[in-house]
Amino acid sequence: MKRLILERDGHDVIPCVATIGMFDGVHKGHRFVLSHVCDYAKAHGLASTVITFDKHPKEVVQTDWKPQLLTTFEERMRLLEETGIDRCVVLPFTQEMAMLSAHDFMRLMAERLGVKVLMTGYDNRFGHNRNDTFEDYMRYGEELGVKVKGLPSANCQLSTINYLLSEVSSSMVRRLLGEGKVHEVSNALTYPYSITGKVVKGEHIGTHLGYPTANLQMDNPHKMIPVAGVYAVRCVMNDGRSKILKGMMNIGTRPTFGEHTQTLEVHILDFEGDLYGQTITVSFIERLRDEQRFESEEELKRQLEEDANKVKSLELKV
Repeated sequence: MKRLILERDGHDVIPCVATIGMFDGVHKGHRFVLSHVCDYAKAHGLASTVITFDKHPKEVVQTDWKPQLLTTFEERMRLLEETGIDRCVVLPFTQEMAMLSAHDFMRLMAERLGVKVLMTGYDNRFGHNRNDTFEDYMRYGEELGVKVKGLPSANCQLSTINYLLSEVSSSMVRRLLGEGKVHEVSNALTYPYSITGKVVKGEHIGTHLGYPTANLQMDNPHKMIPVAGVYAVRCVMNDGRSKILKGMMNIGTRPTFGEHTQTLEVHILDFEGDLYGQTITVSFIERLRDEQRFESEEELKRQLEEDANKVKSLELKV
């Protein structure tokens, strides 16, 4: 996949069929749209193109909005590349871009990016005036030499494809993460949800209990964290080691030991070594239980042993 950042890399006027969106998470619905774009492009001798943004448009138009993203920019680029799309155009989203009308935005796509066919959902809206309709887009396209095609087609209203487009959404995935339903999240995304962080010093509570933990500091403050609880996870060290290790992660405030701010702590099974300063990617496989307050350390240790045994029994290479 060729990546182009407009304004930095200049124009890239290649005749293409394109679709546009944030594509946060690159979930099943996104993948259907992108596969359709690829198929159409191959059939008509055009380059397949996805047009996206360097940041979420809401960050610009709603300055007090706090993003809870499913993917970092680089994660999104990697996932888009896996779809087989020929080209990804990244638009730096600015106040000036936010003020473009749909007609002017389509002119930009036609004149500077070579868009000949634009594929979009019937209910998708872009441009400053969100009152424009799909029929308006078609009319603008006729003026600019861009064929506008809707996805899914009208005869697919009850199809599985339409279900994917209408039911699998980035907001739905965020809701599932907020409920701890990480297995359902994996199904919607087609891969396990993950977070990446650097191991920092903690209070050594886990070590005292016989379950030493790595305390993670997120590398991106805008990445969404699943709801508090204990999870079965798989861990990968981002130091060149490709081995996937089983672990259990606690997201919460450690209520058994008094009041604390929320921490992200992962105990990696069958691992010995110094992790301080290392970066770890943790993928969520299953939620084991709520975080809870125990009456004694012995009671907590028994629960941790039960949690560890359950993690050992799971197949984590999803």
